[in-house]
Amino acid sequence: MQKAKAKPKALLLLSGGIDSPVAGHIAMKSAEVVALHFASEKITGKESINKSIKLCRILRIKKLFIVDISDELIEIASKCKHAYYFVLMRRFMLRVAEEIAKKENCSFVVTGESIGQVSSQTLQNMSVISLAVMIPLVRPLLCMEKDEIVRIAHKIKTFEASKGPEYCDALGPKHPVTKASLEKVLEEEKKMPVQKMVENALAKCKKVLLAQYRQKT
Repeated sequence: MQKAKAKPKALLLLSGGIDSPVAGHIAMKSAEVVALHFASEKITGKESINKSIKLCRILRIKKLFIVDISDELIEIASKCKHAYYFVLMRRFMLRVAEEIAKKENCSFVVTGESIGQVSSQTLQNMSVISLAVMIPLVRPLLCMEKDEIVRIAHKIKTFEASKGPEYCDALGPKHPVTKASLEKVLEEEKKMPVQKMVENALAKCKKVLLAQYRQKT
């Protein structure tokens, strides 16, 4: 009798919104998933951290990494053209995620992005964002409509925990760039010590083992 093939390991970027838990749920069908939440406690408080822990409990994800990137988000918002904030933010997050994924032996990173859910989530922007890292990126919701994602969120019981504002948008522009070019983005990144920012963020990484928490019924 053949042994069951071991599942690959994936790192889920868990925002606390509606989409990323659904992406995680789909990824768990074929991968062992650990989660990473980027907090901004100095800007928006602890609510997103509490939401991410609750969502991991619901999804039965046993390991969660929390990285507070408040200082780095403030640096992006203050030093670079504001219209590029979301693209620069996501490229920075992916660089941090890639390093954590390497340490955790993850084969790929999972995100909750889908085309056009927000104005900055265009194929052009996603392409430029993806070029920040070498690790494969998996976007299970890429072509889903929002109502389909919401239906799944209700079914897997993450919707109520996910409701509320998207905290990563707190410093974002009203009119983000939708067709970012790599050349322009690289110009903006020269205004910041990107590698040092990644190192600083990794130094603040905290690990939460959800087995320590009793599942609420």
